[in-house]
Order: sequence, then C-alpha cells, then structure tokens
Amino acid sequence: MIEKITLPNGVRIVAEEIPWVRSVAVGIWVHVGSRDEDEQVNGISHFIEHMLFKGTKHRTAKQLAEALDAVGGQLNAFTSKEYTCFYAKVLDDHGDLAIDVLSDMFFNSLFAEQDINKEKNVVLEEIKMYEDTPDDLVHDLFTSTLLCGHPLGRPIIGTKEVIKAVDRNDLLDYYNHHYVPEQTVVAIAGSIKGQSLINSLKEIFGSWKGAKPPRPMVHPVKNARAVVKTKDIEQVHLCLGTLGLPLDHKDTYVLHCLNSILGGGISSRLFQTIREERGLAYSVYSYSSSYQDSGLFAVYGGLSQDNLEEFLSLVYGEIANLAQRGVTAEELTRSKEQLKGNLFLGLESVSSRMSRLGKSELCLNRIMAPEEIAERINEVSLSEVKRLAGELLESHSFTVSAIGPAGTEEKVNNWLGSRKY
Repeated sequence: MIEKITLPNGVRIVAEEIPWVRSVAVGIWVHVGSRDEDEQVNGISHFIEHMLFKGTKHRTAKQLAEALDAVGGQLNAFTSKEYTCFYAKVLDDHGDLAIDVLSDMFFNSLFAEQDINKEKNVVLEEIKMYEDTPDDLVHDLFTSTLLCGHPLGRPIIGTKEVIKAVDRNDLLDYYNHHYVPEQTVVAIAGSIKGQSLINSLKEIFGSWKGAKPPRPMVHPVKNARAVVKTKDIEQVHLCLGTLGLPLDHKDTYVLHCLNSILGGGISSRLFQTIREERGLAYSVYSYSSSYQDSGLFAVYGGLSQDNLEEFLSLVYGEIANLAQRGVTAEELTRSKEQLKGNLFLGLESVSSRMSRLGKSELCLNRIMAPEEIAERINEVSLSEVKRLAGELLESHSFTVSAIGPAGTEEKVNNWLGSRKY
C-alpha cells in the first residue's frame, strides 16, 4: 500500500511498504533542473548536485562517503532537465542512517570556497569525458538542435564557460530560490517497518520554510534542420526525430507501444531490418523523452560512414511504412507484453519503486498503480497507433544530428537534399 502525506509546509512524503524485502530506498526529489536555468547559469543545477556531497556542518566529504559504504549501502544523485534526486539504498536496519545522511547533505552542506574550486575541475573533466563519448553527445546535439533557443535544449551538464565563472553566491542564490518545500518530494520504499522512518522524515522536513518560485512554461517550437559535427572517430553517430508528447498526455501509452514496435527492442522493426537483416549497425534504437509541456521522439544509430545513406533510407522507409500502414495485431500484442513485463519486473527493485513514487508525485501530482498502467497499455488499439504515427512521423520534417569523421556532413546533406526535407 502507498501512503502519501503532505506536510503543512508543502513537502510531500510518499511511502510504500514492501514487507518481503530486507532493503529500503530513500530519495529526495526536487523540482529543479536544467530547464530552470538561463544561459548565464547553464549547468548550475548539476553543479549544486555535486556540491551536496562535498561536506556538511557535521560530516566531511569523506565521512559522507564512508557512512553508507561502511554498512554496504549506496549513496548517489542525478540531475535531469526538470528535477534533481538524491537517494540512498541500505539494509532496513540502517534506514535511519540513510535518512540522516541524506538530510544532512540536503540541509547542512557548506558550499565551501575551496570545495567549489576543486569541484569545478571535476565537472570540467566530466564535460571533457562527455565530449569524448560521441554516442552520448549526439543526443544532446539532437536535443539542442530540435529545441534550439529553448531551456529544454540546453545540456544538463552545462558549459565550460559557465562552470569556470560560477561562484559561491550564484550557487547559494540558486539553491535557496529553488530548493523549497513545495518543490520537494521525499519517497521511500522497501522494508519501512511501520511508521518510525516516516515519522523521522516528518520531523526533519516539517520545520523547513521557503516560498515556491514561479516556473514559467514556454512551449518549444520544432526546429527541423540538420547539424553535423566533424570528429576524428571511426563511426558516425546519428539521431533523427521530432517533437514527442508531454508527460500525462492521453496518448502516452500509445506512444510507448509505437516506440516499442519501431525501435524499442531486439524484435523491433529497426533492429531486425538494419542490424539482423542488413548488418549495417551494431546499435540502433528509437526512444521518447517526455517533459511537463513537451517531449521528443528520436531514432539513434551508430554505423560506418560507408553505410550512412542506406541507413537513412531504411530508417525513413520504416517510419513511412509505420505512419502510412500502421502495425499488425501481432506486433501490438508483443509490444504490450513487453511494456507490461518491463513494468512488473521493475517492481522487484526497491530503488525502482522509490523512483516511480518520487517522479510520479513530483511531476504528475499523483501515483498510478501498476495495475492501472497495465490496463492503460491493454487499451491501446491498432487505430490509435496508426493515428499517432501519422501525426508525429508522416511529414518527414525531421531534425537530424550527427557526429562523425570528415565527409559525414556532405553525405548527410546530399542524402537529405535528394528528398523533400
């Protein structure tokens, strides 16, 4: 059973007791991410995430790291476009310790000048590492091209220029502005053992004060063009796609089925056609990302430059076929079973359950039972998939991003120029 408590200050606590496990996962979710930044502070949400591990009034950075390591636990965090999460997983005997460490980081971090300067170097190295990973970088290039000029198009990790220039006042101003009760959800799942841990969370977070900042939503406009970066690498890494659906859209589960059929697994059309039948790529898949007011849908492939034109022809052909003819009953049934299988298998992990609670409550203000989600998946029809494929994909007015060796840009532009693009 899922319990939800809203404290007088606006903090929401969501808890799910799973009595047959020996572990507990706790996460603090804050509704702030890279979309809340302007260009002058792009990357500051991610930088603050780093700084909360650098020492508090009660623990040094080393003591924070050792606290959960010493009991076999895990402590980590991540930043996304729209939220930041700090989480821990431990044996149920150490649930109080996990809450103590997380809340200490959250409320008592020092943001010491010397730690800020050291962490700048760490994040700059992280940016360099990211730039040396073209199969990751191409997705950011795609997003920044598709959503050019919109906050959602900016990289989560930020830019070297901003990271070098940010100072302690910038960090504290941003933290105090966005880290407030009404923007925070605490999620806990696993062997909770009654109300003890929940009562601890109530006590720790109940006296926190702060006003919710405005969060203006400007709907992004699709930017359909091609951008290619030349890099001295062996493969071409390419994304093509368009705007998708926002969170909680009525066609969310239709899109999940469509994505599964097109490129969501090893039985998908793209995988079977491009890898299994033609041997053109090792990695090829489609994916969707949804935000509060928008989303994106894309296809990725990593392949030899010699295979680029054939790859693009096959991808466009599969998309056109799906948009014009729809899918078969067998494909739809298989996609539904895949989605439901992934859903229920994920529930065997307390970390996954905690994440589902936190993200759903933070972004949707409600939590859907797995059985309700499965029912929504079962209701998807062949006609709905065909309709949505036509609405999203039939125009072929796609954004294309690629990173590859010299000559890639010419090949991409020549192929696109031969079509109605």
